[in-house]
Amino acid sequence: MSVPTLHDLHRPLGSTGLQVSPLGLGTVKLGRDQGVKYPNGFQIPDDDDARRLLKLTRDLGINLIDTAPAYGRSEERLGPLLRGQRHEWVIVSKVGEEFADGQSRHDFSAAHTRLSVERSLQRLETDFIDLVLVHSDGNDLAILNDSEVYTTLAALKAEGKIRGFGFSGKTVDGGLKALEQGDCAMVTYNLNEQHEKAVIDYAAAHGKAILVKKALASGHVCLSPGVDPVRASFELLFEHPGVASAIVGTINPLHLAHNVATVAQVLGRH
Repeated sequence: MSVPTLHDLHRPLGSTGLQVSPLGLGTVKLGRDQGVKYPNGFQIPDDDDARRLLKLTRDLGINLIDTAPAYGRSEERLGPLLRGQRHEWVIVSKVGEEFADGQSRHDFSAAHTRLSVERSLQRLETDFIDLVLVHSDGNDLAILNDSEVYTTLAALKAEGKIRGFGFSGKTVDGGLKALEQGDCAMVTYNLNEQHEKAVIDYAAAHGKAILVKKALASGHVCLSPGVDPVRASFELLFEHPGVASAIVGTINPLHLAHNVATVAQVLGRH
């Protein structure tokens, strides 16, 4: 029996010209095990395990990989791990949040935004990043209205250092404003939280991209007995035409394969 994959289910990432798998691999667990909101503890995989995970990810038809400076050593590990494969991946990274000594801090200035992107290019060993999102601290409108982060990202896009930019926020107002000038919004959307649906609606109407974070409620979702929470989660997500891809952070190969098989089933019916 053949293993279900997502190779034939890639779809447009808004109007960026990029084609992405409906599932993306989140890589916080490759670089950071402090201050992460997961129900169970985990061990950061070593390079061999990480390499096997990335090969499996690719073999299952996933081409979207999500990282960030705030994910500890994730970017600097991905650079060497993805050597020789750059053209096979759509890489998403972030700006605005730094994580050190167990604490996050935020900086949305022009200087820091440029420094952060240049550093990500070096760490990831690439000439360009496909998509850079602003890692919001929750003050979405203030970041967009009062800082230079978006104008700096627009300049970096014009220079060819990034192909698209957008916003990973926490409010509907922030998401809507971010999509007016940006290419993509990353929103929380799952069986427990659907308050950002208006952002997805706007994106669908205006040809903008939506990535979903916490699609499985970070492993916390609970349903009635006999209901597969993974399937129910993906059915909710992919019945909305505005959703391009869901970012799921797992280092468990069985979970990854199960997620892919479930998405293949859900999308195969559409």
